[in-house]
Amino acid sequence: MRGRDRGVPEFISPTRGRLSFEEMFADITAYMNEEPEAEYKVIIGTDSQARDETVFVTAVIVHRVGKGARYYYQKQRRRKIESLRQKILFEASLSLNLAARLVDRLTWNGKVEPNVEIHLDVGRGGETRDLIREVVGMVTGSGFDAKIKPESYGASKVADKHTK
Repeated sequence: MRGRDRGVPEFISPTRGRLSFEEMFADITAYMNEEPEAEYKVIIGTDSQARDETVFVTAVIVHRVGKGARYYYQKQRRRKIESLRQKILFEASLSLNLAARLVDRLTWNGKVEPNVEIHLDVGRGGETRDLIREVVGMVTGSGFDAKIKPESYGASKVADKHTK
């Protein structure tokens, strides 16, 4: 049963189309099984755009280091969130929840725990600079590596591209 049939946001792959979590997971494992000796990095980042409502996009990038990548994204709509802090914390929590779910499934299926990075839409140059310590602490305290701008392309480039 596809994610949209259960009210759960589905994932979209630019090459495979609409996928449930299970279908996305199967595609990720098939991709990793194509070259099992390669080094992989799983990158998860969320960005949002507020208009009448807030649109959150969470991207999952599976990077075969030095040999390309594959990505998927999930779009969710919520009531408009005015508070920048609340929006950034919600973005981080969406990324963390999905990262935990993916790592759990990958390790349960016998894969070595992947190198996972959470890309946060915060940086030292903008109004989010005061939130860096809080959200990076949230991510590292959950056991994942955190990246901020300009290294957080999973959020600031990939996810951002689909918030429009």
